[in-house]
Amino acid sequence: MPAEASRITIEAVRAARELLKNIVPASRMVRSQFLSDAANAKVFLKLECEGPTGSFKVRGAYHAIQRRLERIPMAGVVTSSTGNHGAATAFAARQMGLPAKVFLPEHPNPAKRARIEQQGAEIVEVGKYLEETRQYAARFAEESGWFNLVDGVETEMLPGTATIGAEILEQVPDVDVVFVPVGDSTLIQGVSFSLKAARPEIRVIGVQAKRAPAYALAFAKGHGISIDTSDTIADGLSVREATEENVREIRKTVDEFLLVSDEEMLSAVKQLEVRENVRSEPSGAASTAALLQAAQAYTGKTVVLLVTGANIPEEMFLHAMQS
Repeated sequence: MPAEASRITIEAVRAARELLKNIVPASRMVRSQFLSDAANAKVFLKLECEGPTGSFKVRGAYHAIQRRLERIPMAGVVTSSTGNHGAATAFAARQMGLPAKVFLPEHPNPAKRARIEQQGAEIVEVGKYLEETRQYAARFAEESGWFNLVDGVETEMLPGTATIGAEILEQVPDVDVVFVPVGDSTLIQGVSFSLKAARPEIRVIGVQAKRAPAYALAFAKGHGISIDTSDTIADGLSVREATEENVREIRKTVDEFLLVSDEEMLSAVKQLEVRENVRSEPSGAASTAALLQAAQAYTGKTVVLLVTGANIPEEMFLHAMQS
């Protein structure tokens, strides 16, 4: 896959690694004996759940805000999020001495809301779905002049997430397959770019929730779509719109999509906790759930699973552990 085919460049990824090296150190890669045995393969966990604010999101948010700040002064940063992106935006803004305002859908994940509060951002809960919440954030940005960092839209986030792919190549040079949870697609676009630019034969598999399959359906159809609902416990995967531009990009570098149920993700949360002492939220455990669903297909392969977030509400975690 030629680098020119993407909205990212290899040079931008290198620069992003330099920018982020003191903000987001390379995340740990650990071998999972349990999953290796289950799949009869070499299976590794890329622990993005250990990053600042408990998810991978700081990579993209910090890179995008810093690059814009280098070009244009800004009074503040606003965003809309189901939680992890909001916490990452608040973290990055605080590091740069900027005020932040985060719009969340009503009844947000309390663990993620707490992460945002820890970073000192103002929180507004409004809208049933993220797509509705985004409209309020956009209106505030227009009225205030603040920078609106829109996940899945802002292309300067992509070199940040692409640094994950670059780390995978260094940590597991013989990787054959990488599983990537997919929400707004910023993560999989960046990771797959780095992987395919270096080794086009690496298989990249996107993972979505069965109850929020917008990008999986759009990938199969070959164009952007909107679906009516995204009612999944995996709020990090809860999107209803797969945009035309993002679908076009992921079809250049992603090989397939798999869908996992809420029950499979909760089971994966339990397995990661019990077997590997890794705390994950349902969206963070989606890649593990996908591997367990079709383990026989990866016999003899070297597999990397992205564990993308750890921000699970206590009640949900207890439910997963008792299931």
